[in-house]
Amino acid sequence: MAKLMMNALNYKEVFMIKVLSFVFTLFFFIAAGIAFADAPHQVGGFVLNQDIKKFQDRVIMDTALPVRYAENIEEVEIKFTEGFKSGIIAYGTCDQPGHIVRIKLKYADSSKKFYKDLLKRFKKRFGEPDEYRGDPFKVVDAWKWSFVDQQNHRISLTLQHNTKDEEEKMGNSVKLTDSTLMEKDLLCYKNKQLDYRERVRRREWKAVKPQESGWELFLPR
Repeated sequence: MAKLMMNALNYKEVFMIKVLSFVFTLFFFIAAGIAFADAPHQVGGFVLNQDIKKFQDRVIMDTALPVRYAENIEEVEIKFTEGFKSGIIAYGTCDQPGHIVRIKLKYADSSKKFYKDLLKRFKKRFGEPDEYRGDPFKVVDAWKWSFVDQQNHRISLTLQHNTKDEEEKMGNSVKLTDSTLMEKDLLCYKNKQLDYRERVRRREWKAVKPQESGWELFLPR
């Protein structure tokens, strides 16, 4: 009798574990689907992973410059766009040349009220932010959201308000970045640089013989 009761209890426990596992798995996929669906890819009419050529009428290609310490990425300024004071669009030059990897836009309205309204709308659309990126004194007030889209690309979104720190972009700004595209382009660039250095190393170099010899070669005069 006792054995039968134990078997019944074990059966119930196993059944409950299976049910809970199914519920948690279902919840995970639903949550993941929501996260994927919510991952933003565009702002101000500019779209991540699209060729910069599609937006030639909205950017000033003559302003294209490589990013400092990230020469594989180039940035161009946007033309005057209603609702925005300025903007910089970054694109890769190696893995997928010309494809947009980051969008940085400065809103025309630099007021704190506009920032608060934006933040409220950002939270309504994307949920609570994942990280505070401002300073403790709120001189720079910035919030960051992180996403993974359906292509498993890591997307980050940052909303910032700044009216005092001159080292940061003044006023209200938004930054949308595809970190996966940026990393792929950097890896492509590094591999090409390694290939180039290897080709140079394999060349037959001939030592140049200077006119001076002996100690005169080593001493300044």
